[in-house]
Amino acid sequence: MTRDGSASNNLPKPLWLCAELTYACPLQCPYCSNPVDFSRQRDTLKTGDWIRVLREARLMGAVQLGFSGGEPLLRRDLEAMVAEGRRLGYYTNLITSAAGLGEERLKALKQAGLDHIQISFQASSRALSDFMAGTEIFEHKLAAARLVKQYGYDIVLNFVVYRDNIDQIDLMLEMAGEVGADYVELANVQYYGWALLNRDRLLPTREQLQRAEAIAHEYQERWKGRMRVFYVIPDYYEERPKACMNGWGSIFLTVAPDGVALPCQAARQLPGIEFPNVRDHSVDWIWNESPAFNRFRGFDWMKEPCRGCPERFKDFGGCRCQAYMLTGDAANTDPVCSLAPRHDVVLSAIATANAAASADDGKRDPRRQDPAVIFRNARNSAKLSA
Repeated sequence: MTRDGSASNNLPKPLWLCAELTYACPLQCPYCSNPVDFSRQRDTLKTGDWIRVLREARLMGAVQLGFSGGEPLLRRDLEAMVAEGRRLGYYTNLITSAAGLGEERLKALKQAGLDHIQISFQASSRALSDFMAGTEIFEHKLAAARLVKQYGYDIVLNFVVYRDNIDQIDLMLEMAGEVGADYVELANVQYYGWALLNRDRLLPTREQLQRAEAIAHEYQERWKGRMRVFYVIPDYYEERPKACMNGWGSIFLTVAPDGVALPCQAARQLPGIEFPNVRDHSVDWIWNESPAFNRFRGFDWMKEPCRGCPERFKDFGGCRCQAYMLTGDAANTDPVCSLAPRHDVVLSAIATANAAASADDGKRDPRRQDPAVIFRNARNSAKLSA
């Protein structure tokens, strides 16, 4: 690779830029993708820093720009960044809980040139949704979704799926149809960060997953041409790992609120890797030259059985964060793979979660606050200043 930032190198380009504008959020979801120590990270990038990142990434070839968090609507300069993204030629996407999304804010975002909005839901019922969010938000989300549609956006509803709501997949889809969603993503929780801490209370049983998948396929056929339905199962029930981010440092670039650049949102937990900061380096250097972004590119880093497996060209070795979290070594085979030497840790996690589900079967009440079932997401630590 060249060191002058020229386009003559053969590395892929960062087509998707995820701008994590803040870790602050008024919700306290137990599957939150924020780092578990996010309350320590308060030194967020200023508007000018973000604008420079957008420009540099666009020069590198980025075309998709997602504004995420935490809750990106807590940033008062969001409209300015959306406008700059539009000026630069990005397709801009707001990934939000809808907290703080009212008509005036929506008008401003529309005027700034925002292309797309995705709203996340915790459930199809107010009781469970508000319980999981830790605040009364469900009715506001519904109103915001209808307002987004009213303003002419194609709207994506993202339902995070876990043990307590997976048996209401049909109700989620009916609600999405009533709102007029164009796309629905039924995304089973992926077990990183807070979700890993709460895995035993979140992971569905295999039987639940099979029923839910059948219902999702039924609605895919029923609403063909009206609404697209995507169903994403958790990695733990796969026989082969997913091609995480289409490979490390392949198409995806995340910039965290404090400016740390990452090949995925969970990567900063990996020990022994010093991830660069956009305050200190250009996006070009970070992507092409930094040791962190080259650490797991290609196939030379792989251990057996991955190194000699033909599936490596499809899954790129799976998820490095998952390998670290479950085996203690990011270079190990993703233990989701049935061929992995440590596949037993996944089987054990499934058995533990399924046993917990059996013990709790018929006793769950989404409105109760029994200390035995309260999730360990530290609610007070989420109250960061925007």
